Amino acid sequence: MTPEEEKEYVRRRKQRNLVIGLVLLGFVILFYAITIVRMGD
Repeated sequence: MTPEEEKEYVRRRKQRNLVIGLVLLGFVILFYAITIVRMGD
């Protein structure tokens, strides 16, 4: 793997990790909101 290919691979991996992190954060916020709404009933 050339240095340029390695940089591209690392960049894509960081981007993918960021997307996965944002999706997980979205699920956490969703479950938190559902819990708050259910406790209000």
